Amino acid sequence: MLSISNRSSAAVNVAILAVQKAACGLVRDFGELEKLQSSPKSLGTFVSTAIKRSGHVLLEELSAARPDFDLLTEERGEILASQPRSRFDQNGGFRWIVNPLNGAINFLHGISHFAVSVAIEQRGEVLAGVVYNPVTSELFWGEKGKGAFLNNQRIRVSGRRTLDSALVGGGAASDLVRSDNGAPQLAKIATQVAAIRHFGATSLDLAFVAAGRLDAFLSENSPLWDIAAGMSLVREAGGSASHFGNGVVASNEPLFESLKKTLAPQ
Repeated sequence: MLSISNRSSAAVNVAILAVQKAACGLVRDFGELEKLQSSPKSLGTFVSTAIKRSGHVLLEELSAARPDFDLLTEERGEILASQPRSRFDQNGGFRWIVNPLNGAINFLHGISHFAVSVAIEQRGEVLAGVVYNPVTSELFWGEKGKGAFLNNQRIRVSGRRTLDSALVGGGAASDLVRSDNGAPQLAKIATQVAAIRHFGATSLDLAFVAAGRLDAFLSENSPLWDIAAGMSLVREAGGSASHFGNGVVASNEPLFESLKKTLAPQ
């Protein structure tokens, strides 16, 4: 288990310890998948159980450490704080945004590109994010005003300035062919960039943008628990990230302006 950072706040350290504890069970379960490959029904049940266990650990750890924070999860929706008034900040209004396993299809197929993520939000503003890949032991975290880090080493978005040199991550595969408004936006930029990669774990893909591995990321259909932590990472790594449709667009500053122009309605 990686040590927590002396740069991060107490709340971020709580999130770091929580994702690492939840990830222990996922690593164990990931190692057992091969035994179940011949039974798709059993495999699906196994993965669902792994997600529930990871989620239970996260909620237990986060709620115990900060009982005055609300929680938002895919599995259980909004969970109000057990202690309404904040003991930690008189302004209150804090919420954990939790994803116990982002990249479940990758996990299901034995692909080690998945993550546990937690974001910290206060009255609608995301202040920090933690994204952890338990197989590679890569821990990404970022906090408002403190920067973004990978295993406690500072990270920055890439320096590429033109779309034709950019490697762009894509969200759901359906973004290539359709969106809510009928405009295939990812397909729209496909011919203008160096390449598009669909890795299948949005929070981790956004962390890759923060680390400069991807130059940009675009998804029109990603829920808040998939994108909140990663958006924080990109911003603290010197990039821009904003909501786009029901998803997100994120990149360094020069590419962000080019992307906005390209994606703007004609």
